[in-house]
Amino acid sequence: MKNLRCPFKQNIKQSLLLTMILIKERKPVLAKLETVDCGKPLSESEADMDDVIGCFEYYADLAEGLDAKQKAPISLPMKTFKSYVIREPIGVVALIVPWNYPLLMATWKVAPALAAGCAAILKPSELASVTCLELGEVCREVDLPAGVLNILPGLGPEAGASLASHPHVDKISFTGSTVTAVKIMTAAAQRVKPVTLELGGKGPIVVFEDVDIDKAVEWTIFGCFYTNGQICSATSRLIVHESIAAEFLDRLVKWSENIKISDPLEEGCKLGPIVSRGQYEKVMNFISNAKGEGATILYGGNRPKHLKKGFFVEPTIITDVTTSMQIWREEVFGPVLCVKTFTTEEEAIELANDTHYGLGGAVVSKDRERCDRVSKLLQNGAVWVNCSQPCFCQAPFGGTKWSGFGRELGEWGLESYLSVKQVTEYVSDEQWGWYQPPKQ
Repeated sequence: MKNLRCPFKQNIKQSLLLTMILIKERKPVLAKLETVDCGKPLSESEADMDDVIGCFEYYADLAEGLDAKQKAPISLPMKTFKSYVIREPIGVVALIVPWNYPLLMATWKVAPALAAGCAAILKPSELASVTCLELGEVCREVDLPAGVLNILPGLGPEAGASLASHPHVDKISFTGSTVTAVKIMTAAAQRVKPVTLELGGKGPIVVFEDVDIDKAVEWTIFGCFYTNGQICSATSRLIVHESIAAEFLDRLVKWSENIKISDPLEEGCKLGPIVSRGQYEKVMNFISNAKGEGATILYGGNRPKHLKKGFFVEPTIITDVTTSMQIWREEVFGPVLCVKTFTTEEEAIELANDTHYGLGGAVVSKDRERCDRVSKLLQNGAVWVNCSQPCFCQAPFGGTKWSGFGRELGEWGLESYLSVKQVTEYVSDEQWGWYQPPKQ
């Protein structure tokens, strides 16, 4: 691995653009592989592939712009010195990605890492590795130099742990659970190795009394049930004003009844199976525990009656929730929405921030000033106004509190793979004059 420390010298923009072109050509195949591998509806996998294509194109442009930023001058208070900044690849980076967006999450890390000139080792999830392996094949076909991008499938305790502690890995970028992140941080700390962590979430969606109810209901459903509910930034805690709660929940149930649950390759599918038996059982246990603690399953909570096999879970809405319940406090990672009502804006903000997590949050209201106030007060790395879950590769993404630190995407994502070096030169012809010269 030592020889990977040399910066990636090939025309980076050309390599990223060629990768983008091949992925575009293979979009139908890659989308189907993604759906078969992780269970999300085919239409969602196709949308993911579009985002993958856009992300490679975006970082190809940023890679080209890096040269213009080299030797950027720094204004100094002393004319006897000149100073400038060099941005260098941070080195060999280990990129560990989850199973809910296998290729897209990989691209969020691979594209900026390569754009920065780093050599990368990508470890996909053992539950969904196929499209990441296909990415490796695509990069081989575009003549990316051997060793620049390496795909390392394997279990976390073996492959992932080895990367975190390896002396020749210079940085870790991890997306996954908070529990695993603690282990990675511990291993990386032994070598003072930088990490970027994008972790779990228990996001709020705060709905005020002045909303268009059907619009707000659809965004609430999208924010929690998209990708089969398996989104770290899911707004899975609905906080709705008490004056519209009854009508809102009634409409929420009706919209949920209309969601097509089926084989994810079937046309029109909007909710597919949970990724694995273990995850399915975890989701069902959360629902069972909520009932046991006194919550009400307003809708769903079971396997759909028309599906006799597969790890399917109905979109589930849980009410009569208290803030001490497990369903309110812990990330489910499935299509499960818990609900509380509020009276005042202050109460809504307190409920929204009542969590160890801080990845994504949303506020829905026609009052622009109110949305601005709430956006500033929500303790989240991303806040969505009158929507939930939109994600663009140009904007930074990441969390606060137990949801991690550092940012992916945008220019922030590229900067995280660069090391900044200052070069300062003494340009005066005069002696510095701090010490007395020796006597002649």
